[in-house]
Amino acid sequence: MSSARKTSPNKPPLPVSRISRAQARRIRYLFFDIDDTLTLEGKLPWQALRALWRAKEKLGWKVVPVTGRPAGWVDHIARMWPVDGVVGENGGFYFHLTEGGRDGRLMRHFLQPEEARRENRAKLLDVFTALRKEMPHLRLAGDQPYREIDVAIDICEEVEALSTAEVDRVVKAFRSAGAQSKISSIHVNSWFGTHDKLTTCGLFLQEVCGISFDDALDRIVYLGDSPNDEPMFSRVPLSLGVANVKRFLPSMQHPPRYLCRKPGGQGFAEAIQHLTELIDDNPN
Repeated sequence: MSSARKTSPNKPPLPVSRISRAQARRIRYLFFDIDDTLTLEGKLPWQALRALWRAKEKLGWKVVPVTGRPAGWVDHIARMWPVDGVVGENGGFYFHLTEGGRDGRLMRHFLQPEEARRENRAKLLDVFTALRKEMPHLRLAGDQPYREIDVAIDICEEVEALSTAEVDRVVKAFRSAGAQSKISSIHVNSWFGTHDKLTTCGLFLQEVCGISFDDALDRIVYLGDSPNDEPMFSRVPLSLGVANVKRFLPSMQHPPRYLCRKPGGQGFAEAIQHLTELIDDNPN
């Protein structure tokens, strides 16, 4: 995947209202984060679910969540949600349904073989164990048992929120061990490998949709809310942040190009409604 056409770093986001009709009418692929982008306060608002169905059924887009959540969650989402596939664990794999059986056959594409995944998890857990000697209150994310690629540290989901300094200490420890480490709105996710959300979205497009990322670039819209979305924000011209991304903007090298007025799933629904109005003269 080419590294060309990166968006300008540190450029303040524009309001969603600045998106043009021409941009909206080119869209064929919707990629989006889940936690605090599609959800709001840990729940999936009905407006966001309605917007998902609208994007897939009314607008005819390919709909693909791109999440830090684990393989166990992604298995369910790929089967049960109105989506065409799911990128999970920050790009560690993608799952999608093909024809077969009553409800389709789930295809799983991992970027690492099983033995490598097992060895890498063990090394990551060693880093976590060492960190707990300095930070005994540190906890793995509640969904860690269902992960295949990464280790997730809970920074606020089910624990008292860690301070910025503590989060930075966690990230530094994993990076010092040679791992990638990204901050989401709820976790610090760390893994070995060169993959991220961007690279595996590119694989999904090439292998499932039959188009390169570069050729699809002007047809993609991406929505996110936190620093682990920066790989996608850095490349996708039509990148949108829901309102709660604002707390991360001072530390982001590659912010989204556009900003919703509303947070989380309400902002997601706002974005899809606005894009629908630009595309369709009868958006309801």
